[in-house]
Amino acid sequence: MTCATETRSPLPAASRQAGETRQHHAGLVMLALAMGGFAIGTTEFAVMSLVPYFSVGLGIDEPTAGHVISAYALGVVVGAPVIAVLAAKIARRTLLIGLMAVFGVANLLSALAPSYEWMLVFRFLSGLPHGAYFGVAALVAASIAPPNRRAQAVARVMLGLTVATIVGVPLANGIGQGLGWRWGFGIVALLALLTMALIFAYAPRDRVVPGASPLRELGALRRRQVWLTLAIGAIGFGGMFAVYTYLASTLMEVTRVSPALVPLVLGIFGLGLTAGTLAGAWAADRALMPSIGGMLLWTAAALALFPLAAGNFWTISIVVFLIGTSGGLGAMLQTRLMDVAGEAQTLAAALNHSAFNTANALGPWLGGLAIAAGYGWTSTGWVGTGLALAGFLIWVVALLDQRARAAR
Repeated sequence: MTCATETRSPLPAASRQAGETRQHHAGLVMLALAMGGFAIGTTEFAVMSLVPYFSVGLGIDEPTAGHVISAYALGVVVGAPVIAVLAAKIARRTLLIGLMAVFGVANLLSALAPSYEWMLVFRFLSGLPHGAYFGVAALVAASIAPPNRRAQAVARVMLGLTVATIVGVPLANGIGQGLGWRWGFGIVALLALLTMALIFAYAPRDRVVPGASPLRELGALRRRQVWLTLAIGAIGFGGMFAVYTYLASTLMEVTRVSPALVPLVLGIFGLGLTAGTLAGAWAADRALMPSIGGMLLWTAAALALFPLAAGNFWTISIVVFLIGTSGGLGAMLQTRLMDVAGEAQTLAAALNHSAFNTANALGPWLGGLAIAAGYGWTSTGWVGTGLALAGFLIWVVALLDQRARAAR
């Protein structure tokens, strides 16, 4: 990964920036970066719970309102690579502040949207900075961490998103219910403003090294290991989303719990996500590729338990926690991309989040097909297991390719 002050290569950055790191308290830098993740995670997940409210406010039905979520995801997929390439000559600290500014304004506009059509436009704009922000923030975090703690530094940035599923989403939903759905988006705009202030105050100042260019970033697309790593995320991560998307319906239709208990189980998922991010990063700093393979198998096993556990509140709660821990794959793959992207660090890091949003589309789609075919709500667990195992097979191909290259 690279440091904010140099070209875009992973490990040298951390050592060369040691002097600057002493001038910037690493904890405050991580807090600033994670706050952006908290803001992004809050709007990404909270909007799902606000659908019943803004659908009424905009005069549309709920299935149509769901397209607003798709517009955001499309913005992430499009924005991540485009911004990473076009912003190759912008210093990372400046870029992070700019991305948060766009994100904040777009969420403010979402709060003011006068119609469904404008809401689609504003949610698409809100998604554009998502992948680039996380990618660049991960690079900055790793650049100020010792080489043997890069994954844990990346995980601290990702913790902002995981904590959002526990704190930010209920907060935005509660504000949306109490003061109106528009305030659910408005609070995110305020979080973006806070992030900008923190990054301005604490992120290390940097300058772009001569030679940085869009063409150099595009060089990542010529690397087979980059594509294989992205494929692991796009396929292997889909299993978690296949279950999470239909979790509330499964709880009410199969487990037969009260709707009041659904947020509790969703919170348990968030706790698992947080635990998995921390534990996965710790393992990745010791053995990155084996940890990725192990996490994929762990994910497949947890997802396979889901159909068996769905009939009881306590067992499904435990399994949902285990499925949540599979979120640790995010920091692992982000760190892996730093190793295989060469000088094209920013594009590769941003594409990681395009891959995750591809998984966010693929998993629910396949899970929905299984449910529509009559296999029941719990069939999403088997769909998820298949996706996790498919991701593991891609990991095997990546490992064999890596060993073949090392043997040459």
